[in-house]
Amino acid sequence: MATGCEFPKIQTFESALSAAEFESTVELTNFPAVFRRCVSNWDACSKWNPFNGGLDYLEERAGSVQVEAMLSRMAPIFNGDIRSHERVSLPFSEFIRYCKQHMRSKENSSSVNVKSADFTPIPEDHTPGQIYLAQFPILNDEKEEKVQLKILRRDIQTPTPLGGKSLSSINFWMNSAQARSSTHYDPHHNLLCIVSGRKKVVWWPPSASPSLYPMPIYGEASNHSLVGLENPNLSDYPRAEHSLKQSQEVTLNAGDAVFIPEGWFHQVDSDDLTIAVNFWWQSNIMSNMPEHMDSYYLRRITRRLIDREMSLLVLKPSSTDLKQLSKHIDQSHIEMAEGENGNTENESAKKGLGTLCERTSLDDLDPSARHALHELISIVHDHVNAVDTNKGRQYTSPSCSDPATESRKSKILVNALPCLEDDRVAHMLWDLEAFRLRDVLVAMAHYFPRTLEALILHMLSPIAAEVLTQKFDEIDRQTGEEDRNNFFREFYGAFDDEAAAMDIILSRKEAFAFQAFKNVLDKFLAVNVSSPTMNI
Repeated sequence: MATGCEFPKIQTFESALSAAEFESTVELTNFPAVFRRCVSNWDACSKWNPFNGGLDYLEERAGSVQVEAMLSRMAPIFNGDIRSHERVSLPFSEFIRYCKQHMRSKENSSSVNVKSADFTPIPEDHTPGQIYLAQFPILNDEKEEKVQLKILRRDIQTPTPLGGKSLSSINFWMNSAQARSSTHYDPHHNLLCIVSGRKKVVWWPPSASPSLYPMPIYGEASNHSLVGLENPNLSDYPRAEHSLKQSQEVTLNAGDAVFIPEGWFHQVDSDDLTIAVNFWWQSNIMSNMPEHMDSYYLRRITRRLIDREMSLLVLKPSSTDLKQLSKHIDQSHIEMAEGENGNTENESAKKGLGTLCERTSLDDLDPSARHALHELISIVHDHVNAVDTNKGRQYTSPSCSDPATESRKSKILVNALPCLEDDRVAHMLWDLEAFRLRDVLVAMAHYFPRTLEALILHMLSPIAAEVLTQKFDEIDRQTGEEDRNNFFREFYGAFDDEAAAMDIILSRKEAFAFQAFKNVLDKFLAVNVSSPTMNI
């Protein structure tokens, strides 16, 4: 879990870029950018200004248009989930009159140029602050018949950075009182332009979605977050603690514009009587991706997220006791190893396996490896003794607090979040250098084969299996083919059934990967899946 901003500070440009500059330096990076005074030359910036007769102008131009506004009982928060608001149809002129009444209720309203002509009072069951004219189309390439506010199109121009873009839609946004959009992301690139008033935009990169708890991918509002920016319920959403550390924010004034790339979470706070226009267009990534490749890239991206989640789960423990154990094993004996055997660490790593396999005494082991061997044997024997005193209990990982009792081959508790700090076996395997672990496992295979069998068949947790196979990969990289083959022959030769031992290791490694997969589904898709039954 990231604990700080994952990206450099968002760029701010003091003027609009050309279309070519925007595409090459901003759009292709999929990173937000702010453009000051980008649209300050629009006629809309003067004609729509509510504090300079703009409300009268808008009412005269489009007052008869029937619009659909959001009505929120949670105002000033407007949530994209349709369960949290309702849509109300009203003439645009009536919405304008709500804005005028709100202006009159503000202090010093007498200085504001507002007509006192016929006025429709606001119904008692709601107030202006509960109504938001959000995402009302000025242009829509798919639903032209629903573009009632296209008469306002003449007051705006396509911003210079978007020259030549095939726009999906242009939308009108207007609120009478302060308003906040819930945290969400858009499926298109977005250039948000402020015509009047002021907006504060808070961003999160797509990678921050675990701390924002996106709504289920199969739901109606899957692009929205379940948590609010302020005072999140950490008992229900513990990862939200990191959300602010991953965010950046900017304040936009009239004439400013901001590029919000697809997939970037954002929350927008609007001041009283703020008007904005946004432009949506499809990114090159999505528009150029053939549909027949979707399933392939879905698997590739999911695999990347799973691999990243597995790396997060296999982290160095922070427990004081385990740190001391690690230090005792890996540091306090290293000088003894060099002094007694005359071998440096590098020399031990390069040592051929043939000499090790011919040893007749455990005293030939590196002292730190000998200590680790003693610790592993003690863990196994302590567990065996505990099981002997309670026949109902079965062999399980020391990290499992409630072992299964249905059969000798325990069911892996893949629902529990694996943690090195809670698993002594996994921790010891993690802290041993690969070449020392190799020596320890070969010594166990020679002198304590049944202990090795109990360790692998009955005490290897999913996270320990993952660590063990990672160490096997390190051994592969550090040794030649002959020594590598000799090692695995010695290791698996200690088991009565070599295939069963290999199956145990791989099955529990897959159980760990499945837990990472579950975590990915929860973090990024808000989907909870049942664990498969694994009799291993």
